[in-house]
Amino acid sequence: MSSQNEHLYTLKAGIATWRRILFLLLIIVPTVFCSGYMAYLLPHQGGTRLELLVLILFTTLFVWISMGFWTAVVGFFVLLRRVNRFSLPDLPPMNAAAGAPPPRTAILMPICNEDAYRVFAGMGAVYKSLEELGRRDYFDFFILSDSSDPDKWIDEEWCWYKLCHLLNAYQRLFYRRRRVNRKRKSGNIADFCRRWGRNYRYMIVLDADSVMTGATLARMVEIMEQNYSVGILQTVPKGVGSNSLIARLQQFSNNIYGPMFAAGLHFWQLGDAHFWGHNAIIRIKPFMEHCDLPRLSGKPPLGGEILSHDFVEAALMRRAGWAVWLAYNLEGSYEEMPPTLLDDLKRDRRWCQGNLQHLRLLFIKGLCPAHRAMFLNGAMAYLTALFWLIFLVICTIEAIYHELVPPSYFTEATSLFPNWPVWRPERSMALLFITIIILFLPKPLAFLLHVLRKDHARSMGGAIKLMLSILTEILLSVLFAPVRMLFNSKFVMLTLMGKQVGWGAQTRQDTGTPWGVALRYHWGSTVLGLVWGIVTFIINRTFFWWITPVLAGLILSIPLSVLTSRTSIGRAFRARGLLVIPEEMNPPPELQWIRSIEQKLRDLDASLGIKAPNGFVRAVVEPLVNELHIRLTGNRRAPSFKISKRREALQEKALLTGPGSLSPSEKIELLYDPERMASLHKAVWELPDRSLAAAWGLA
Repeated sequence: MSSQNEHLYTLKAGIATWRRILFLLLIIVPTVFCSGYMAYLLPHQGGTRLELLVLILFTTLFVWISMGFWTAVVGFFVLLRRVNRFSLPDLPPMNAAAGAPPPRTAILMPICNEDAYRVFAGMGAVYKSLEELGRRDYFDFFILSDSSDPDKWIDEEWCWYKLCHLLNAYQRLFYRRRRVNRKRKSGNIADFCRRWGRNYRYMIVLDADSVMTGATLARMVEIMEQNYSVGILQTVPKGVGSNSLIARLQQFSNNIYGPMFAAGLHFWQLGDAHFWGHNAIIRIKPFMEHCDLPRLSGKPPLGGEILSHDFVEAALMRRAGWAVWLAYNLEGSYEEMPPTLLDDLKRDRRWCQGNLQHLRLLFIKGLCPAHRAMFLNGAMAYLTALFWLIFLVICTIEAIYHELVPPSYFTEATSLFPNWPVWRPERSMALLFITIIILFLPKPLAFLLHVLRKDHARSMGGAIKLMLSILTEILLSVLFAPVRMLFNSKFVMLTLMGKQVGWGAQTRQDTGTPWGVALRYHWGSTVLGLVWGIVTFIINRTFFWWITPVLAGLILSIPLSVLTSRTSIGRAFRARGLLVIPEEMNPPPELQWIRSIEQKLRDLDASLGIKAPNGFVRAVVEPLVNELHIRLTGNRRAPSFKISKRREALQEKALLTGPGSLSPSEKIELLYDPERMASLHKAVWELPDRSLAAAWGLA
């Protein structure tokens, strides 16, 4: 390790402690002041049970929003200063000519029932980027499938074959599908480590929608080689490739606010950073030795397998003495956004269960305080939604109660002076002003940061368009906030009640949300908003105007969900220069290669004469696909007599009634039997009945 890096790690521990003490003081001091002022404003100064509960909730929520505020403010100054002596990417690059060749690195992409064409196109773009850089020979590429859909399974095999052919990557690009989906994504990666991990020093994990530039991948390896105490180096992926309005909104927010918050997180965390499970490089040996996930006692959802594995793996890596760093200023790392509000909420439902599980890990022996705080912070991301809802409900009850029930000036105890409840709504403006500053100041700070860097503002449409985009983002985010609050509150309650969630594939296609689907999911929000608004308008009109933003979001939830899912509206904003990101104004080659490679993969089907409509039918009918699947399945042990007879019956059923009569599990059972697939292929081509042949697409 260089003397510069030794100095870095000597300073790191003490400075991290002082920074975190400062962080706590910046949160605690204003919270104490504002909570005291809130008590002063209440009619009984917090003397009733209801008011005491209001104060507790207000204090908790104020702490929560203060954490984000001070992280953004610090991040603003970190980015403004530009020079950061604790930033690993800012260290001098390793002199490759003077040292040994770069170590072997595996690039992993775990997938489950994804669009195979998009997945393999993304991996192809990464492969091509490294090839253009001249560093491809130091990397191997693995698509690790947990797909349970038989059509997706065959699509993956076929796309793997075509991409290998297209890029001449047969000895570099590997595909493996697990038969047993144990521990989901974390189990998928663990399976890779057991089989092939010892062949590599590092692994870079991507999501199905991730892409990284070759220069970034090579630089990450160099950073790990320079810093031998680092176990995980996490990049900050930028959102790209979005078309629907809500996805463009999130993509814009991610690009304009994300760097500031990431820089702030780096300032507080230093070597005790987050791991988000993808777009990161991991040192394989300590990962294999220390990051095997425990199984929580009890039943799901709060027991059993750990769902949100990434935070836990980072904590275990840190407990073993290896640092986890956030490379907040390392460019060239990208991901895509959920295309609809409902898809985004579905993802939150999974994360909610996983993050609430982390509460059970808070007091595991040996964890560093920073990672205990991350566990708590992750759970609070969802618990605060429930706290906001309870806070608003209690405030509504208080407002209605004081309008309908006359105050009691004398208690049962003998007293010469009345108990005079005083409500001071006119003085609450100061507290409202402070809260608005904490919630919204990061947005003008982000605008100022991009304007000070003229090239940044220009790459997002110019200063005027950037300001209009931020105002649009604020308006839509305010309307979405109560909808998210209601759904996340429901997710927390369902999890605490023992309702388990599935972990299926994420929707990535821009299909939009139909009105009927939006009505089914949002009618409750709409009714609640209407009833809430009517009651408060009739009884306490002053309070009604205070909660108008909440009511508006709930009442408009159905049209919001539908219209923001439309790609036509998203493209209209793009055409007017709103919600634009730099990667749209000047797209990197890797993002352009994704689309071109995907199109080439689809064109290969036509050039090879592949016409079958779906994966399973393709594997049965098409000679090339059938042979490929049989070879990839390999020589398996002969099935028992009972299994053989069952599969024979399935084959007869498929021949007599067509592929549509088979369930997904029946198709998978046939796909596992190479001899049966070869027999079925021959039998389908020899079908005498034209109507039966038509069912297989042969007529």
